[in-house]
Amino acid sequence: MGAAFKRFCARFCCCCCCDEEEEEEKRPILGNETLEYFNREAQKRRDQETNLWSEPGDPSHSERDDDRTLYNLLQQRAKTRTGSTGYRRLSVDIEAVRDFRREVRDKWKMLLENLGFMAEAESLLTVSSGASLDRMRNAPRSRALLQTLASETSIFSSREPPPERYLFILDRLIYLDAADDFVAKARRFYPPKDSDDEEEGSGLSINLPLLLSRIQPAVSGGEDEVDGEDGSGRDDDNYNGRD
Repeated sequence: MGAAFKRFCARFCCCCCCDEEEEEEKRPILGNETLEYFNREAQKRRDQETNLWSEPGDPSHSERDDDRTLYNLLQQRAKTRTGSTGYRRLSVDIEAVRDFRREVRDKWKMLLENLGFMAEAESLLTVSSGASLDRMRNAPRSRALLQTLASETSIFSSREPPPERYLFILDRLIYLDAADDFVAKARRFYPPKDSDDEEEGSGLSINLPLLLSRIQPAVSGGEDEVDGEDGSGRDDDNYNGRD
């Protein structure tokens, strides 16, 4: 049936071919595979927002000790019966790591807003799982500034190597000609702590060796029942996911 005839029927007839045309209009524009792709990408974004991986471009989350610790905790909890003692203990450890990472991110956000990036702070701090060092405009200078922040400020609140995700944020600030101002602000608001202050530490300090030692014995005996989770870090009340 030609398109012209269909248009004629739709305009002048009351019952000829309207139903057929309506059925065609109801067909989904996007196929299932396309929808699944968008769902996976959305899941990756939620994963980054929740876990704030130090190496966002590492899909295995094994290149850094802190990422590997968090990933192993998530995997262990996924195999543990929901609501069990082991599950709750693992959830506490997972949230401790996430809170520590959010604390660092909040410091960066505060400095960005102080520099005038009130509306842009969230976008500047967003690093996707597809981030690649090869795509950076000023990788060497970004790395030098990251080391400066790690050694001359307390913005990272940790003796661990600074998270690689912040390289990409510094690269954006260099492009915006705001990186030096950001480092100056960080020196002012977060001066380096002396050894006594570091020993007292923050309430969110993370002991990676302790967490690693607790991953296996966290669940014992009958509590090790496989749950339906996929290791993405989702729990009953608090989730943002992992791919």
